[in-house]
Amino acid sequence: MTLSVVIITRNEAKNIQACLESVSFADEVIVLDSASTDETVQIAKEMGALVHQTEDFPGFGEQKNRALDLVTCQWVLNLDADERVDEALAQEILSVTKGRSSSPWVFDIPRSTYFCGQWIKHCGWTPDRVLRLFRADQARFSSDKVHERLIPSGKNNWDNGEVGHLKTPMLHYSYLSPEDYWRKLKSYSQIWAEQRHLRGQKTSVARAFASALFAFVRSYVFQAGFLDGSMGLAVCVMQAQGTFAKYFTLYCLNQKDHV
Repeated sequence: MTLSVVIITRNEAKNIQACLESVSFADEVIVLDSASTDETVQIAKEMGALVHQTEDFPGFGEQKNRALDLVTCQWVLNLDADERVDEALAQEILSVTKGRSSSPWVFDIPRSTYFCGQWIKHCGWTPDRVLRLFRADQARFSSDKVHERLIPSGKNNWDNGEVGHLKTPMLHYSYLSPEDYWRKLKSYSQIWAEQRHLRGQKTSVARAFASALFAFVRSYVFQAGFLDGSMGLAVCVMQAQGTFAKYFTLYCLNQKDHV
């Protein structure tokens, strides 16, 4: 059995080299870039990745499906450019894919997230299990523009829903600074709100506030964010702000319908 790594990118020059170095064990690495204006494409090519480019970006789900259409191996590991696979995780991935001819066909991987100089161990961020390793003929991504999901393809059902669980965490360097967080928050909030607006979902400022308050209490109290100290408090406050931003953006789109 062979393994493809797929990564979708846009302006990831600061991340892509370290990401590609961490997956040098794969049989092929495919980078699907969406009109980057920095050196992402050049770096990826120099690192030996198979680089393809698109001028448009239909959303995360459809873009990842485009990347899946390019693979030639039996197994797929889906990564973001700000994620890393250390040696222990690489060996675990190879141990469950090489020669495997029985289910499970899909595995989730725990993810550890680095936030502004600190590994966050609570706040709902750990353990953060994500479905990332799967047989290429067994799954596709949902068409969601953001927060896409891995779903069984066709009549496949991953052996009646069975999912394997890897033990070694993937390293997620998503938010190296507050600027990184706010930049991604703005982009994701807008895409999320536009998607919900197209589906006809309605909301209110009160709903936005209540959802934000619930998000904070859940992450800080019930998911023990307080154990991460002052940075945990910052994470939980930012998550609440992010939740408010999503619903308030949707509310503003709803209001435009009446102008």
